[in-house]
Amino acid sequence: MQTEFVKPVYQNTDFEVRSLDVLNTEVRQKESLISYVKYLIMGLFFGIILIKSEVISWYRIQEMFRLQSFHMFGVIGSAVITGIISVMLIKKFNIKTIRDEKIELPAKKFNKGQVYGGLIFGFGWAITGACPGPLFAQIGLGFSVIIVTLLSAIAGTWVYGLLREKLPH
Repeated sequence: MQTEFVKPVYQNTDFEVRSLDVLNTEVRQKESLISYVKYLIMGLFFGIILIKSEVISWYRIQEMFRLQSFHMFGVIGSAVITGIISVMLIKKFNIKTIRDEKIELPAKKFNKGQVYGGLIFGFGWAITGACPGPLFAQIGLGFSVIIVTLLSAIAGTWVYGLLREKLPH
């Protein structure tokens, strides 16, 4: 029996990059459990980098927001520069995904909601000492109080999804 799939319409969100792989709704071969080991290894590697670079340190984050240290600004700045160079290389050399699919980088237009969201994000980051990247590394290091921050981030994302259409554009 053949199953037909309806191709969904995706609306680009503010900071979204999708390959044709994500937009494709055809049935794919299921990857074996072993094939997910590469994601586990990369996650562990990313967590180790976060820990060793001290970007998960509440004290480092507070130093940044109090303008007492350049450390975090240097880490964030180097990440931004790496991202800019990566996007330039993807565009210049038409680099494809590992599944040989074209990477689409749609143009984004400015939205004042981005400023409001950025301010809310920054306040939350300053208050909790955690942003989404290092949350799991902090929990993995035993900072169990960060579970409250994780649950709050999930709840905030859920509320945003409910209110998105009613928020200023």
